[in-house]
Amino acid sequence: MALFKRDPWILDVYRTYSGKHHLYVRGRALEDQPLKHYEQQTLYQTVRNTWRTFKTDEIRNALVVLTLPNGNQFETKADHEGYFLFDIQLDIDLEKDTDHEGYLDITMSFDEDNAAFAKAKRQQRITINKFKGETLIPKSSAQYGIISDIDDTIMHTGVTSFLKLRVAFNTFFKNYDRRLPLKGAASLYQLLHRGTSGKDENPMFYLSNSPWNLYKYLEKFLDFHGFPKGPILLRDFPTPWDRTPKLKRPHKAHELINILKHYPQMKFILIGDSGEHDADYYKEVAQQFPDRIMAIYLRSVNHQKKMDRVRNIASSFTICPMLLVQESREAVMHARDMGWIV
Repeated sequence: MALFKRDPWILDVYRTYSGKHHLYVRGRALEDQPLKHYEQQTLYQTVRNTWRTFKTDEIRNALVVLTLPNGNQFETKADHEGYFLFDIQLDIDLEKDTDHEGYLDITMSFDEDNAAFAKAKRQQRITINKFKGETLIPKSSAQYGIISDIDDTIMHTGVTSFLKLRVAFNTFFKNYDRRLPLKGAASLYQLLHRGTSGKDENPMFYLSNSPWNLYKYLEKFLDFHGFPKGPILLRDFPTPWDRTPKLKRPHKAHELINILKHYPQMKFILIGDSGEHDADYYKEVAQQFPDRIMAIYLRSVNHQKKMDRVRNIASSFTICPMLLVQESREAVMHARDMGWIV
């Protein structure tokens, strides 16, 4: 009988970003057992976890309820892949309920008045209906924000490798505690996060073209290696039969614009690499918001053709400093000279 036992219903709540009067929360409704990532896994445990990460059974059209600390509730409907989004303008001030880092605790649940919920409960597929999450509301003390790519910017990934074979190997066969961050990256980000006072709590945002399936893995990697806490913004991998409306811009470009529109008074430092299209996306956003991008740091990659292309972009770019850096200390020196860190 255990072979036919159905997985319980769960809500994966992603760490996202909101504003004082704007709630912006993402997640996914799934039939699954919560994943357990831990240090020093065996190869078998790592491969098994990776398999389970991508073998997901979504709950289509699930009705999801979000509850704020003050008791206010909002409801939305998941799409046909189980993804849901709360994107709501509010009259209340959300910042007053945040912690010292600027995070607002939220509770997610399935709508208990829904017929699908009642059926799942009868089948004993719902034993818990409270799932914790949090969303970042930057502190008013923040001087600027930092938006960073992940792949080959803070984590050795191999996106420029032949057919991206190194990406696949690292993803499927290496646990998060065996993945290597780029030298000095965590220290650079902590300095930027703390800012000139040492306690500015400048908000961090992490971008990647990885699928949402890898959210927990990347969250563990960032925590394990001492990177500042921040929203992790991934994407849904479309399938040939996917009916989800396509974004007008590529994922990273879309998120960049969305973050800047969320915080219209905030300036940003952008960090990426020279391997893919970060230089193009960052150039575009700087041209659209010329007074709000303080600097662009691009890590050099071991690929001559890509490096030559990015050097050409940087050499003619005048809106803000665009630096190609081999090591994190070069960015630290520049940021310190500009008075952005201590």
